[in-house]
Amino acid sequence: MPENTLINDRTAGIERLLEIMRRLRDPKTGCPWDIEQDFASVAPYTIEEAYEVADAIERQQWQELKGELGDLLFQSVFHAQMADEAGHFTFQDVVTTMSDKMVSRHPHVFGDENRNKSAEQQTQDWETIKAAERAGKEQKGTLDGVAVGLPALLRAYKLQKRAARVGFDWPSTTNVLEKIAEESAELVEARDELTQEAVEEEFGDLMFVMANLGRHLGVEPEAALRRANAKFTRRFEGVESRLAATGKSPSDSNLEEMDALWDAVKSDERTKPHPKG
Repeated sequence: MPENTLINDRTAGIERLLEIMRRLRDPKTGCPWDIEQDFASVAPYTIEEAYEVADAIERQQWQELKGELGDLLFQSVFHAQMADEAGHFTFQDVVTTMSDKMVSRHPHVFGDENRNKSAEQQTQDWETIKAAERAGKEQKGTLDGVAVGLPALLRAYKLQKRAARVGFDWPSTTNVLEKIAEESAELVEARDELTQEAVEEEFGDLMFVMANLGRHLGVEPEAALRRANAKFTRRFEGVESRLAATGKSPSDSNLEEMDALWDAVKSDERTKPHPKG
């Protein structure tokens, strides 16, 4: 039997977690499921855990957040263990790389630069440093390094932000709104006259421009949509609750009744504002 002293030491911190991961992946004594995994199979869980962190923050559930952050940390440990086994890098390499990056990107904190800068100037400096890092990685194109695996709405936002750095951007929100009107008209035309493939393309174009509008307005579209989803969920649950009070469910109701209940739920929220919109 392997030695379990470190495994059972609740004060051992990250070293305990790293040892647990090593044991889970041990080809002779580990967990069959964990042993079978690779980077590609674990990646969807990593994305899911990141969203669960965001969800706990959105709901201000701080004890849940503690657990979700642990789940996300475990994903980093899992990937680092597989990388170590393949000879790519170790978890300590990950820590060192991240620490070096933060020190390099904050010369106003860890170096000799003046800390008395506006947030806008610090953001500009951050982008300059990141551009130099990309050059060091031989990323030649402006859009190089924007991860393909990002959620599509978030990737659209980041692609447009990159393009804007080199001057490829509308000068004002007015131009973006005009483009939205144009894309909306093209979507209507596609719906009425063209194929389903054309409808999908025009719908994608409209969403892409909406992401750009968010950027111009200082709104991160992925976060805004998460909040809209949460608001819709909250209000629809309010409709269901009011229907249940009369012994009904949505399937027993109709659009007119549910729409009226929806308006009532909204009215109540205005009277007692929800902390998250």
